[in-house]
Amino acid sequence: MVFPTLSFLVFYVVVWPLSWAAVALRWHRVHKLVIILASYVFYSSWNTRIMVVLLASVLLNWLAGRLIDFHRGRPAARWIVSGAVAINIGVLGFFKYYNFFTDSLNELLTSLGLAREIPNLDIILPLGISFFTFQGISYVVDLYRGDLDRSRPLIDVALFISFFAHLIAGPIVRASKFLPQLEQPPDPNRVFVGLGVLLIGWGVFKKAVIANWLAVELVDKAFIAPGALGGADLLMAIYGYAVQIYCDFSAYSDIAIGVAALLGYRFQRNFDQPYRAQSLQDFWRRWHMSLSTWLRDYLYRPLGGNRKGRARTYVNLLITMLLGGLWHGASIKFVLWGALHGGGLAIERWAADAAGGRRPLSSPWARALATIVVFHFVCFCWIFFRAKDMAQAGEVIAGLADWSQPAQLVTPFMLVLLAIGMAVQFTPRDLLMRLDHVYQRLPVWGVGVLSGVALLLIELVGGDSTAPFIYFQF
Repeated sequence: MVFPTLSFLVFYVVVWPLSWAAVALRWHRVHKLVIILASYVFYSSWNTRIMVVLLASVLLNWLAGRLIDFHRGRPAARWIVSGAVAINIGVLGFFKYYNFFTDSLNELLTSLGLAREIPNLDIILPLGISFFTFQGISYVVDLYRGDLDRSRPLIDVALFISFFAHLIAGPIVRASKFLPQLEQPPDPNRVFVGLGVLLIGWGVFKKAVIANWLAVELVDKAFIAPGALGGADLLMAIYGYAVQIYCDFSAYSDIAIGVAALLGYRFQRNFDQPYRAQSLQDFWRRWHMSLSTWLRDYLYRPLGGNRKGRARTYVNLLITMLLGGLWHGASIKFVLWGALHGGGLAIERWAADAAGGRRPLSSPWARALATIVVFHFVCFCWIFFRAKDMAQAGEVIAGLADWSQPAQLVTPFMLVLLAIGMAVQFTPRDLLMRLDHVYQRLPVWGVGVLSGVALLLIELVGGDSTAPFIYFQF
């Protein structure tokens, strides 16, 4: 079941009125149970067996939270939170990285003349495991740190970790931000219906039109056979992937935020026009913000952050981004992607330290140049993220030097999609809020007409089918 599909629409049309009916009847616990049951129906549409992992995550972190609360202020609480985090990471590591590490170990043993075949396992990767694992860690750590005042009932922890709106591909919701929302029933008078509908519609457009067409007609064709194409096609494919992954992933986040908003819950913004960033630090404040802030608060700062001297700061930045790369997948290409970003952030920090502190760029030309440089560095890193392996990434990079072949994949339609994808990076940040004000002034029939026209245009311009979201694999 994927967000912008008929099956999800039918699913949501059933869940939405049931949840609000429970609120109207003042059945707060029933409202929560409706959403939890719906979440497991949603998750089981892929594979019923892997629901065990999600259930185990809920029970583990709920029980750890109860124990942390019971031993609050005593040394045992530290051991409990450490154990809970270790188990969460261990389960994630087993499913995502077991075969990667066994392959690497086999290669190492062979190179040392100690050949011994450590067998791989036929492991089914549970969808969304990286996301719900990080949310489970957020719960126990926030509770230990005091960001949450007390442990929560099992029903609240289950809703927090399993909520279908963010379950598969985020955003990564903080326990300290979401769980207090469950203390009272959602207030229908505080639901921003217009904004929720606009977020869902805008997300569907970005996914069904921009991301899908760029993937099918440009990016996938270029990365399948980069050796058969010239530099023009490959460069446009790299730009195309930058726009595709932004539109694909931000679309999921927008739809998730909109779906949750219509049910009365608030999620944090996950993207803030990242390709207008003037530094790598600025880029990571704008890209996948729920992950970057999670890494900052639960990894970078516990490592020491910038509190233990300049050299340690650079090392901490590199370690954080290396692990951020590894979070995306068990592959050298993701490790290199993280290392490039970590190295870039460390160099930026070193340059700022050498200059006596980070200073704002003085002129529009300097800011424009900085934006162009950062964007192209990010695009270069995307090559490793998109390529199936390091060999293919090398082939794409080598092919950029060959401009003797005419472009085969670049069409006016592709250029229009690229232009739209980049133009939205420079629109007013509150554009959807402004549109929401217009939406609220429209009569009901006007809202219906505009919504119908928008859906018709998306149906006409969109592809024949909706490809899985890129971040489903993480």
